Amino acid sequence: MYRFLLTPRWWGINVFVLLAIPFCIFMGSWQLSRFEDRMQDQQTVTAQAESGKQVAARPLAELLPVDKATSGRLVTATGHYDRQLLVPDRELDDKAGYYVLTLLRTDGGKALPVVRGWLPGTPDPAKVPAAPTGEVTVTGALQASETPGSNGVSAQGGLPAGQTGAISAASLVNLVPYDVYDAWVTLSEADSGMTAVPAAAPADTGLDLKAFQNLGYTGEWFVFAGFVVFMWFRLLRREIEFLRDAELGLVPDEEPVAVDVGSR
Repeated sequence: MYRFLLTPRWWGINVFVLLAIPFCIFMGSWQLSRFEDRMQDQQTVTAQAESGKQVAARPLAELLPVDKATSGRLVTATGHYDRQLLVPDRELDDKAGYYVLTLLRTDGGKALPVVRGWLPGTPDPAKVPAAPTGEVTVTGALQASETPGSNGVSAQGGLPAGQTGAISAASLVNLVPYDVYDAWVTLSEADSGMTAVPAAAPADTGLDLKAFQNLGYTGEWFVFAGFVVFMWFRLLRREIEFLRDAELGLVPDEEPVAVDVGSR
């Protein structure tokens, strides 16, 4: 009765099933590993943030370039404040406001973007406290350059003079006549009259929408694997039932095709 499994049609079905099931399981396992990696990164970032509060700040050059291991670490840098820009559409404690970003010219000539603090409302240069003059040493959390259009960073252009949508070397290099570090710092203690901006977790490390999408895709791939098995058994059962009906003569014979010979 099961000889039909050796027919070309069923050979094709069996080969497809044997390839589809491992593929679905592999993809589901891969998506699950991506979710687990994000969970591990989240735990690492949380532990790093807690330990970073107790670890002494290190010179900027020792922690560059910024990666998952150095993001959020305390750094120090010395220089003179120069150009000041406002970063609109930034929320803090569910309140709309903007960052006050000032470029710190270091001894090496390059500038370090420093977020001196946050102010509520719409950007208004008149309300921003003036940056300290003379040589200053800043201490704050190291952050990677932002990417416009991701993690809530505005990608809009055409901002008024004195504003920037993203804190990134690629954006700032077009606004100032000197090189800019591919990183930025948010002060541990904001300058007078402003609120300190907390350090953000590195990209692709938090339990955000992408993380739960990975978990959802995991379930989908395993469901696909189960569906393939279910359909194979369903086809097998239908084939067996058809053969049994044929043996019992329950399958109707095809009616002969009538030929109209009178029209010839």
